[in-house]
Amino acid sequence: MTNFFTHKFRKKSPIEIIGIILFGIIAITGLAILFGFVIMWLWNWLMPEIFGLTTLTYWQAVGLFILLKLLIGGCGSGGSGKSSSKNSKNDCKKDSKTDFSKWKYYDKFWKEEGDEYYRQFVERQSGQTEENTSESE
Repeated sequence: MTNFFTHKFRKKSPIEIIGIILFGIIAITGLAILFGFVIMWLWNWLMPEIFGLTTLTYWQAVGLFILLKLLIGGCGSGGSGKSSSKNSKNDCKKDSKTDFSKWKYYDKFWKEEGDEYYRQFVERQSGQTEENTSESE
């Protein structure tokens, strides 16, 4: 990571680097404030009318967001009971619904066995369709 920053900031003056850092801090702070107001606005617009709940202040909305992020925040973050070890990110990837690592065998399977299984499936479906048709008559 050190090489990345060294490479990116090699030709920048110290004033430009400070400007980039300040811009980043301001942007993150602005997004955090915006997030709090969006949550507060949505809650105060929907929840009192739908469920009869009280309205929220800005800081309550921010606290609610932080609490929900901790409780249902996703892989490797709060609520899971896992320690924050290096392997927890790998565990998350293994358990992910978007794990396509086994798809590399698909072409080989289809070439070796797929056509036969597909034919059997079509025969079963045709048989079930014929049975359903004869039962309904």
